[in-house]
Amino acid sequence: MYRVAICDDEEKQRELVKSILITLSIKTDIDFEMELFGSGEQLVSHYESHETPFHILILDIEMGGMNGIQTAQKIRGLKNLDEQIIFLTSYPEYMVESFDVMTFQYLIKPITPSILEEKIIKLCQYFQALDKKFMVIKSAYEEVVLKYDDLISIEAAKSLTIKSKLHFITPNQTYESKGTISDYAVALKDCNFLQIHRSIIINLLHVRKFASGVVLMSNGLELPIGRSKIKEVKDVYTKFMIMKIN
Repeated sequence: MYRVAICDDEEKQRELVKSILITLSIKTDIDFEMELFGSGEQLVSHYESHETPFHILILDIEMGGMNGIQTAQKIRGLKNLDEQIIFLTSYPEYMVESFDVMTFQYLIKPITPSILEEKIIKLCQYFQALDKKFMVIKSAYEEVVLKYDDLISIEAAKSLTIKSKLHFITPNQTYESKGTISDYAVALKDCNFLQIHRSIIINLLHVRKFASGVVLMSNGLELPIGRSKIKEVKDVYTKFMIMKIN
């Protein structure tokens, strides 16, 4: 499911873009959750109110009040950097200015449905690739984006005040969040991660060696392997190393 914001001060244009995405969804089975905004101010207000962010922003550039580029600048200024922006405009001269807000695509009106469909499909493929490389966790009062390769381990932490507390350990920092080890073990099983203990998941990329029921990680930490998991861990790691060499 991809969340899409369609922002244009002309209702006819908003509905046109919406209909193109509905048609694309039917043809490709890609699901879109769309919200329509009649002004840049409305879209910025959505973000300032900490409402659910979008994956894709489709913005008209020429709008009354705040134009599309100003709207994108405001949203980027609120530290929303993951949204991919597609600008729609009748005027090509805005193209260079649009690059300042990390634009994915700049399309000239009138919109050709097949071209917009093509760009959206490429964008969804890009998101699918990213999903295999990053995770987002809620730590304290902010959302933290962690690169899979940087994550050394996920460990359940005892806490009298926080239920299901987890530590996400990277080479430079440990982040606290909430969740269950079993859920992350299932979600990450195809991404070089392995549950070695009922309370520990490790990233196989960061394993340095095994010794006497423990595994030594790249940060020098020794983590215990559950007795029932010793054979599985060694077998999985051996296969991982063979695949890595090949």
